[in-house]
Amino acid sequence: MATTQRSMMSHTRTISFVFASLMIPVAIIGGCQSTPTAQESQHAAIEPIPHVVTADIQAGIEHYIEEQTRLGGGYFSLPYEDETLRLKLVRVHTEYLANLGPRRHFACVDLASTDGNVYDVDFFLAGDPGNMTVTETTVHKINGQPFYLWKQQRNGTWVRAEVDDAEPALLGVIEGSDRFEFIYLATVPELDDDARMWIPLPGTDTFQSIEINAINTPGAQRILTDKRYGNKVLFVELTPQDSGKPIELRFQVERREKAVYEDANDSPGAYLGSEQYVPINDEFRAIAAEVLKDKQQNDLVRARALYDHTIDRMRYIKVGNQYGKGDAVYACDSATGNCTDYHSYFIALARASGIPARFAIGAAVPSNRDDGGMSGYHCWAEFYAEGKWWPIDISEADKYTALATYYFGHNPANRVELSRGRDLVVEPGPVSGPINFLAYPVLEVAGEPVPVKPRFGFKRLKELIAQPTP
Repeated sequence: MATTQRSMMSHTRTISFVFASLMIPVAIIGGCQSTPTAQESQHAAIEPIPHVVTADIQAGIEHYIEEQTRLGGGYFSLPYEDETLRLKLVRVHTEYLANLGPRRHFACVDLASTDGNVYDVDFFLAGDPGNMTVTETTVHKINGQPFYLWKQQRNGTWVRAEVDDAEPALLGVIEGSDRFEFIYLATVPELDDDARMWIPLPGTDTFQSIEINAINTPGAQRILTDKRYGNKVLFVELTPQDSGKPIELRFQVERREKAVYEDANDSPGAYLGSEQYVPINDEFRAIAAEVLKDKQQNDLVRARALYDHTIDRMRYIKVGNQYGKGDAVYACDSATGNCTDYHSYFIALARASGIPARFAIGAAVPSNRDDGGMSGYHCWAEFYAEGKWWPIDISEADKYTALATYYFGHNPANRVELSRGRDLVVEPGPVSGPINFLAYPVLEVAGEPVPVKPRFGFKRLKELIAQPTP
């Protein structure tokens, strides 16, 4: 992969632009905005520039891909190295859509190839709403692994940077501690009956301190506690009159970098059994036994072997409707998925080997900017060895090989944990039974589940960040 990265960097030109958050009602979207050239500024003074919002950019890139897919016989064609990729649209990263300046725009898009790989492609566009053209297309990542990074300079402009030897902050890591406001936004969908919703409320523990700045929701609300893990859950009862109303939660978070630690409040033995999507069966025992056949020294050595095996086997691909459930069997069969699938697969193998392992989910706060939108939830795991819990993040380690050792025993400070554990039981609970895991709202309308995807934002209180001791 390193060779491919270097070859990509050799033919991608440097592009600079200024990052700015684009604030819209009830939502925070991370964006990028460039400094106009003198020629552009003069042109702008003569001819008014239409106001562009992120929805215009999304419509522009989706129309372009749709038209090129039609012309390509059902596939979007993209020249890449010595071949032409045949791709299908997976999603537009709405959190990264940006107006770069007068008639210049940026979009980031996931496209899947016929061989199952997912390409994260940066598109640069020019033009007005309803009439945008693509001026440059560059492959940024394959299966979550980047070919280049974006680095902000002192003057506010951003330039491409090499992945090799990049500082931790460019790879998503803030060491020491971090402090930020975390914003959780959602909208009640159209309801034709009474509904109930469960939303995670992050709690204070050894590694994070939470202050609630605001909880604004329609309907009647109360706070529940799950019986097994102690998670706090906001329970909201809604009626059809609440359709379309906003939900806004704001938290001030102070987070410490998480390293290996003792936990006297929980028994490791409680994390050896099966869960709904993490069965401990003969197949997982057989895989684990094969991986560990020459690694019998201690649980720390054995856990590292399972960690490396998961990195080697899994590919970070989010296609279809099976990924993202944290289904260890799906991860085993497909060898693909997102962070939930990576960590469920590891947890199943660890428990099948007699190593306690547990799950947590929250959000990773960007390290290379101080406010804006976030891409969604992120999860991680911990295993028990040598009398302590070891935090790990296998999907991030897979993306950034240079951090594989760091993520075996560390979580960075720039994240917030929303809940921990699987199969959460609260009273009252969903008709469908225990909650698989809780990051996005769980909504039931007349007892039937309805998906709701929230929008995450943040604002770093950087003057309060404690830097790590040299």
